[in-house]
This record gives sequence, C-alpha cells and structure tokens, in this order.
Amino acid sequence: MQLFYEPNFDSSATSISINAMESRHISKVLRKAIGEEIYVTNGLGICAEGILISNHPKECKVEVKTIIEEKKPNFRLHIAIAPTKANDRFEWFLEKATEIGIDEITPLLCDHSERRRIKAERYEKVLQAAMKQSLKYTLPILNPMVSFSDLMEMDVKSKKMIAHCEDEKKEKLSEAANRDNLILIGPEGDFSIDEIKKALKYQFIPISLSEARLRTETAGIVACHTVNLMKSI
Repeated sequence: MQLFYEPNFDSSATSISINAMESRHISKVLRKAIGEEIYVTNGLGICAEGILISNHPKECKVEVKTIIEEKKPNFRLHIAIAPTKANDRFEWFLEKATEIGIDEITPLLCDHSERRRIKAERYEKVLQAAMKQSLKYTLPILNPMVSFSDLMEMDVKSKKMIAHCEDEKKEKLSEAANRDNLILIGPEGDFSIDEIKKALKYQFIPISLSEARLRTETAGIVACHTVNLMKSI
C-alpha cells in the first residue's frame, strides 16, 4: 500500500483532484496507470480508497470507492522542543516522532538555543513523508517557533511538564503523563535556571526521561515513545 497526501477533501468526497507534486510522483515516478487502486489521506484522520481515473502529471484524479477513518488515540501529545544546531538531527526527531505518534510540535526558542531560525516548509515536507511512510492518516501540527516566555503565557489545558537536567526532585514521565500532555524539552545546553524557575511558577511539573543525559532529539523520542505506551493501558 502506498499512501498519498492531498489536504483538500473530506469524508463526503466522491472524487479527488490531487496536487501537482503528488500527481507528478504518481504519474512520472511510479507510472501508475488509469484503473489502478490509489490511497489518499487528507492528514486529518481520513483516507480515501479509490481508482485512478486520470494520471496527468499536473493533476491526477481519483474516483473514491471507500472512506476510511483513523481510530483516534486515547491520549494527546504536544512536545515543545528546542531545534538542534544540526538541522538533520531535528528532522530526524520530526520523522520518528510522526512515525511513533505525536499530535503537535512547537519549536521552542530558549536562552541556550543553538538554532534560532527554522525551515518550516522543509519541516512540513518531512512530516508529510513520515506520515505517508508510516501509513498514518493524521498529520502532526507544526507550530511557528515561539520563545520560552511566550509559551508560558499561552492558555494551555494539557498537563504541563518540563524535562531538565538540574538536580531536583522529579517525577518519572511514565508516572506523570496522562491523556493530554505538553512536554518541554530544551536545547543541548539545557534550559537556563531562570527558565526552569519560570516554568515551575507556571505550574509545569519537573520530569525525568532517563537516568542518562540525553541529546535533545533523543529526549524528544523517549518522551514520545513513553506517552505512546499509554495506548495499551
């Protein structure tokens, strides 16, 4: 099964016109023929199973036969994380977090951040590719980069947690997480003392991800995997 991404359709669609990028891949790279079976997701939890009725490289068209809705998980995960200096490491996090299961990602600008700008368009493509590869029908939300201070001021309904390396009493994420979670993960130099104090002031719970000191992108994946284990609980 190969999955393609076209955001502009809903569960009532009887036919789908596929965007130029995916159409070129279907017609020129994969050389799909008219009459072949095609699967298309809108990234919002829906997959359309249909038949290719036009294989033009600028706009393929699919006649919808069946609509499949993805089962919603019994938890929600939002990770706010400082992008790494090496861009490929942050893209690796985006890819693997999507494969494992994540709802929302916010690039976080911190006092010790090594990367202060992001490649949002590139990151969206990484997320889309990972969604398709893992045969998921929901595309994670990628928010614009925000400063640590601005994030503190946001009205958040999720359980709020911060993973940091300072020596203090912390809960294990496996025990602290619930059904709706926001987890903060800092840069390689960790959150500053001022940021940790501010997070505690805003009722963020300090958590531990591991006995070892983890790289930023590894910490993000550990957090993602730990929360996903709640699916079986």
